[in-house]
Amino acid sequence: MKMEGIFTPIITPHDDNGGIDKVAFGEMCEYLIENGIHCILVGGSTGEYYAQTFEERIEMAKLAKDVINGRTQLMIGVGSTRTEESIELAKAAREMGADSILINSPPYAVPTDLENAMHALRIDRAANLPIMLYNYPHRTGTMMGPEYLDRVGRSKNFMAIKESSGDINRVHMLARDYPHIGLGCGMDDQALEFFAWGAKVWVCAGSNFLPKEHIALYETCILQNDFNKGRRIMSAMLPLMRVLEQGGKFVQCVKYGCEMMGLKAGPPRAPLRPLTKDDKRELVQVVTTLKKTIAGIMEE
Repeated sequence: MKMEGIFTPIITPHDDNGGIDKVAFGEMCEYLIENGIHCILVGGSTGEYYAQTFEERIEMAKLAKDVINGRTQLMIGVGSTRTEESIELAKAAREMGADSILINSPPYAVPTDLENAMHALRIDRAANLPIMLYNYPHRTGTMMGPEYLDRVGRSKNFMAIKESSGDINRVHMLARDYPHIGLGCGMDDQALEFFAWGAKVWVCAGSNFLPKEHIALYETCILQNDFNKGRRIMSAMLPLMRVLEQGGKFVQCVKYGCEMMGLKAGPPRAPLRPLTKDDKRELVQVVTTLKKTIAGIMEE
């Protein structure tokens, strides 16, 4: 498979009691497929995997596989605090025919590079699938450093890394020193910089509700190599990225963005709480302006 394009870490719709709304989840998958998303990622943090049981995670992955039915790629997140659970998730991904898996560092344990690499390599042996790494030290407490990258990079399955540290020097280092591990954008407000440094994949939660706009930036920069136009699109998107990241309401904003598009998302699971009326009003204003501005740029 090619790890290129827009990869959407799909939300998990809930009913009013916090149960998983399977019908709404299927409709979300259909919406993303119809709008040209290149891969649907199930079991990412935007999908609230940390608030789900093991059985729910497997169920969601299987449901996505059935709905997608080969019409786009399917990636399964196997992140867990326990290596053994990550391995079981990876085996399930292989058995159901997923295209790839996403591996992050196990949170809270804070392993060394060597320990973290052994964790990833055990998962690799269990799944034998294409792998995207997920470096997000602000959530896991662990940076995927050079020793880690050197060790896992010996396996051909480690095809890409979603870099979410926010450190632009990491982007430079990955592009220069680890070209065999494809660079992937995991910091939305740095998407333009990632593309300039050769990233071919963007894992972006905002594409749950604005898939066309995210695809527009990707295609402008990567397929057309038009960074002048890309800067204009990026400039129009930055206010949204600021709203998504402020106040620790990322998942809630993405879910309400889906509601704005006529999709059922429902509330987040505890401990998260829904947006306030003021939060919703701000998001509506930002999204309305963004869509109008980008539509005008693309029509020129």
